Amino acid sequence: MGTLAGHLLPGMFFLLFSLYYSVLTSLALLRGQRFLKPPLPPREKRGHRWWQLVPVEGVVKVVVTLLGIIPEFFYPPGVNRLTMVDWEDPRRPFLFKDNWQHVTMYGFFLLSGVVDIVSQSCWARQNMKLERAAEALAFCVLALLMASHIENKGTLEIRVHLLFIVPTFLVGLVLTIEVWVPDQPPLWVLKTWMGLVLSNWMLQLCVLMYAPPSGQPWKGENPIDLAFLTVFFCWHLGIGAAVLAAVYGLCSLWHHHWSSWREAPGTKYQPCPTGYSSEELEKLREGVVLQDGGV
Repeated sequence: MGTLAGHLLPGMFFLLFSLYYSVLTSLALLRGQRFLKPPLPPREKRGHRWWQLVPVEGVVKVVVTLLGIIPEFFYPPGVNRLTMVDWEDPRRPFLFKDNWQHVTMYGFFLLSGVVDIVSQSCWARQNMKLERAAEALAFCVLALLMASHIENKGTLEIRVHLLFIVPTFLVGLVLTIEVWVPDQPPLWVLKTWMGLVLSNWMLQLCVLMYAPPSGQPWKGENPIDLAFLTVFFCWHLGIGAAVLAAVYGLCSLWHHHWSSWREAPGTKYQPCPTGYSSEELEKLREGVVLQDGGV
């Protein structure tokens, strides 16, 4: 993960998931849902199409995390970082600290994906509390490892990663609360907003550390650079809120258009109003019978 490509992969992963949750949150608010993601029916009552049987979200987590874990051990080709301890050295030092930290971060998101798959595909009933707990654990581990990841780093890297810990911790905290209180829309909004900030800041981290637009690297010993780092993070708070509001606006337009189309006159059978009382209807029926008898 210590490269531009290594930070882009999780950054894009978090961004796509955050946008996905932005849509889920917006539609849940517009529809007045009790839960952000309604629980699945028992397995025997589900459909037989592949998207009704395969937990897509869990599969994506597993695939993306494996794409992150394998290069940590074996990239560039010919490298093997599976060894954790140098047994040839009498002091038995640990090896590849950063890589093992990255693999641990990916590993807990992999665990979350496996829990999603088992809960939704293998068990008769979905265990949503276990899914939320596994996801909360992954974000808490990410925040914890980020706190230790900044040891022996430069001032710039320390400041960047400390700012990254803020939304990560908040997402983990909200997910932990949702294990017991999943029906609170303000928590959905906060979680989605912080997810957008987290993903945007990780992409900003790629620009700051590996591809600065000015062509000049940021200097950790320069207090002005460090001050603007915090300024940019605050901007990302606003950008995340603006993106969430824009997604909500688009979903609102779609929701109201779809609702009006479904409820438009003539789209479904409606009984014709007669305006007659029951006595008048009986007289009409008697008249029809007499006419039929005369014919």
